[in-house]
Amino acid sequence: MHLVDLWLTRSLSMCLLLQSFVLMILCFHSASMCPKGCLCSHSGGLNVSCSNANLKEIPRDLPPETVLLYLDSNQITSIPNEIFKDLHQLRVLNLSKNGIEFIDEHAFKGVAETLQTLDLSDNRIKSVHKNAFNNLKARARIANNPWHCDCTLQQVLRSMASNHETANNIICKTSVLDEHAGRPFLNAANDADLCNLPKKTTDYAMLVTMFGWFTMVISYVVYYVRQNQEDARRHLEYLKSLPSRQKKPDEADDISTVV
Repeated sequence: MHLVDLWLTRSLSMCLLLQSFVLMILCFHSASMCPKGCLCSHSGGLNVSCSNANLKEIPRDLPPETVLLYLDSNQITSIPNEIFKDLHQLRVLNLSKNGIEFIDEHAFKGVAETLQTLDLSDNRIKSVHKNAFNNLKARARIANNPWHCDCTLQQVLRSMASNHETANNIICKTSVLDEHAGRPFLNAANDADLCNLPKKTTDYAMLVTMFGWFTMVISYVVYYVRQNQEDARRHLEYLKSLPSRQKKPDEADDISTVV
């Protein structure tokens, strides 16, 4: 009985030691995978905080098990294609208060359907590719950017099915229609369908071109007719100016003799 108790005691101690060793390895592994300048912690998943880290680009060594990723208040200027493709558990992505100007077409490939929150506010985004937010299910914050209101932006917002309220906070810094500059995007979109403007402009240009050609053809025809009339008048005057043929005296005498 004493031997059994001793064995159980040692087994329990070994199990606790082994468990502690495994946890230590996991913690060390997570800490070693944390990107430089960032802080990693576990709270309902791996949280990676890189706020105010003076980053100029998005780290490419982000842990695949990242759930929350904070990259706000840095100097990031672009979001490259497929930069988050391995973060299949990512739920929250904060990229606010950077200098982001460019978002590539496939920037959110791999996380578009898993993200729950995407913050791109307070950046320098003027426009994005019309497919940049395709399949995005997250609640997106894209206000406080110098947006250029045009057909592409209209298509982007339409593709963000669950983010209709974001349009309320978008102010047109510039617009394809000058009168919309400085106004909320919703007002601009309600006043005119921005995707029909290029077509209308093309139609007007074609109409003006056709009118110009028509005017030129009519002018040529009128000129041609008038020129022919003038030539005909001159020819007629020339014929009238020719002297008529008169009979000679000797021809008249010959005729009288014959009679």
